[in-house]
Amino acid sequence: MDRSAEFRRWKAQCLSKADLSRKGSVDEDVVEIVQLLNAQEQFFTTSSCAGRILLLDGGINGLGVQKQNCCWLLVTHIPCIKDDVMVALKKANGDAVFKFEPFVLHVQCQQLQDAQMLHSVAIDSGFRNSGITVGKRGKTMLAVRSTHGLEVPLSHKGKLMVTEEYIDFLLNIANQKMEENKKRIERFYNCLQLALEREKITNSHTQKEKNNPFCTPKKKRHPEKTHGKCIPEENDKEPENDDDNDPGINAAIFPKDY
Repeated sequence: MDRSAEFRRWKAQCLSKADLSRKGSVDEDVVEIVQLLNAQEQFFTTSSCAGRILLLDGGINGLGVQKQNCCWLLVTHIPCIKDDVMVALKKANGDAVFKFEPFVLHVQCQQLQDAQMLHSVAIDSGFRNSGITVGKRGKTMLAVRSTHGLEVPLSHKGKLMVTEEYIDFLLNIANQKMEENKKRIERFYNCLQLALEREKITNSHTQKEKNNPFCTPKKKRHPEKTHGKCIPEENDKEPENDDDNDPGINAAIFPKDY
């Protein structure tokens, strides 16, 4: 099957499936991003989360909390207050863990160059843990991720191990991370719009040159200037230290049945 036709088939199948997430719909803060990507012939989204604050009650075997094998005591996609956490903690019987999970988005791309463009948009928007994965069947996936998550244990065997003052302190940090996360989402959307418009203009010029063999493009006097490139804000810094300033591109191979 032609690669383009196969990609269209994958896209149609994915977008026709029911949303199996707990919420059952796309988070409000990322609806515009998802709609914009799915409107492009070279992209489609496979999963997304705008970011959330969680309180999970795991087992008491000390093996850590796995979301698929635990009780969700609290989940919110907006800033949280201490009273909600304290009420939820009363229901904990095992090891309760407080978490903040930032925005995550998975996009299947038609070609590697499409994924590279989207990867640049993600990096410029502050999502420095983003990466590209290429599978054996030719599936090219772009994951938009950042590193400013938070995970802290609060109770053990149902017994609260920290003070209310410390919980209040954690909430302030989590809510600040939530606000920063929302700013990055908005920046990602704006950068994505700009990148798609720039690509559209470039493709249009390329097509004109192909149709007119006597047309010779003019040389740029200042090639070092990046017109239309989304430049990160000067004050946009990660809350934590990154191990590597150059995120690069992650390449992995899926199993044969992927």
